[in-house]
Amino acid sequence: MQHISKKFGTVQANDEVSLSVDRGEVLALLGENGSGKSTLMNMLAGIYYPDSGSIYIEGKHCNLWSPHDAIVAGIGMVHQHFKLIPVMNAWENISLGEKSGPKKGLSNSFIEKNRINKKISALEERFGLVTVHDRKVYDMSVSEKQTVEIIKMLYRGAAVLILDEPTAVLTPQEIKNLFSMLRNMKQEGCAIIIITHKLNEVMEISDRVTVMRKGKTIATINTAETNPRELTGMMVGESISLEIKREQSLPEEKPAMEVRSISLLGAEGKPVLKDMTFNLSGGEILGVAGIAGSGQKELCEIIAGLRKADSGEIVFRGENIMGLNPRQIKDLGVSMSFVPEDRLGMGLVGGMSIAENVLLRSYEKNPGIFVDRAAGTALAQKIVEKYGISTPSVQHMVRKLSGGNIQKVLLGREIDLAPKVLVTAYPVRGLDIGASYSIYDLLNEQKKNGVAVLYIGEDLDVLMELCDRLLVIHSGTVMGIVDPRHVSKEDIGLLMLGERIVQS
Repeated sequence: MQHISKKFGTVQANDEVSLSVDRGEVLALLGENGSGKSTLMNMLAGIYYPDSGSIYIEGKHCNLWSPHDAIVAGIGMVHQHFKLIPVMNAWENISLGEKSGPKKGLSNSFIEKNRINKKISALEERFGLVTVHDRKVYDMSVSEKQTVEIIKMLYRGAAVLILDEPTAVLTPQEIKNLFSMLRNMKQEGCAIIIITHKLNEVMEISDRVTVMRKGKTIATINTAETNPRELTGMMVGESISLEIKREQSLPEEKPAMEVRSISLLGAEGKPVLKDMTFNLSGGEILGVAGIAGSGQKELCEIIAGLRKADSGEIVFRGENIMGLNPRQIKDLGVSMSFVPEDRLGMGLVGGMSIAENVLLRSYEKNPGIFVDRAAGTALAQKIVEKYGISTPSVQHMVRKLSGGNIQKVLLGREIDLAPKVLVTAYPVRGLDIGASYSIYDLLNEQKKNGVAVLYIGEDLDVLMELCDRLLVIHSGTVMGIVDPRHVSKEDIGLLMLGERIVQS
């Protein structure tokens, strides 16, 4: 890709970007949020078309007007959110869109299925991949779905494979399997591009790294000749510490909150949470580790009063708050703040200003019928200054802020309420490195102040560095509560997969 530029309105997403990848190579594409990585790869995948610049494949100039053109040129992209049809099985998804699709008549369909499955088996043997051909996608784990996506691209003849954040929701064991597959594909002559933000994985799997910042290519460097600190400096333009300081503090002896035997059935009558029991003390960060969809979202919403459980108790300072809505919990004098996973859909109102969003949590304190906007503006200004929120003014619309600043507005507002319990669901999802580490510092500060913090995250390395204890769940069941300082990452991965471990 040579001198690629792309603009959306007034936003210059890519500015004269150049990138190359060879056969038999893994290239890591690294950069903060908004650096232009995904836009660049979407142009290589035919989803966008560049405003200027050229793309060459095997030395030949190509115009990739559509994803079909990219597939014909041998380029396949596995998106972070998979493009699979849940009610179809693996072989149907893999062959979907093939011109010589299933023919009419039972015998012909059977012959066609055999032909497709033989072709899939040959690809699995060549690249060291494994999938259950007849399994429905809705019955698959995340890693199984990802394998189907990879086989789908190879089935279509992809020699260049783009993976967007491929390890975001995988366990350590699943990441190990994925990297083994990628090494096999590399040996078979595939060119692989990985979009990622996990520096330890960049160092492990890639041969070269291309770093982007603010829509431009900063450098391309051999992985063996660099280190995480240097790469971070290239990404953010300055050197930042990559250490998460685990604040030493003594948790209160009496739990601030006790969750007792919480159970919840889903829409289809399947258990979402099963007899979940744990406690949370002031002055500690309790992390929740689990594969995506293991009941984390439902657990948070039950604690916050946004969803009702079928059974169980939530005891806060001796009071059972199970079944109460957020207003009733607040009226009871329970001091709790909730930072939801969906920061703009559930936490803040995108079309309102920072000041108005701050007022949403305190307007009912106003005497009379009029809202004290001056007090709300003053409070918003205090939050902006305290948490270093980059904004033209507190009257600026929230949805026009960067992801990191939006999260700081939400966290700042909730922390300013001086809660005894702070529930946070994926508070750094989608944030760049600098913003993420400032959030970790904020949570550590709350812990130091005696707040009981429940932290639901997806990066196991961060969970192990930040949290005092880890509640590991699988399919809504507590597999164990462990001290991350005395248990291995692999053991936590096994618990996340539903396997019990024997602690020495």
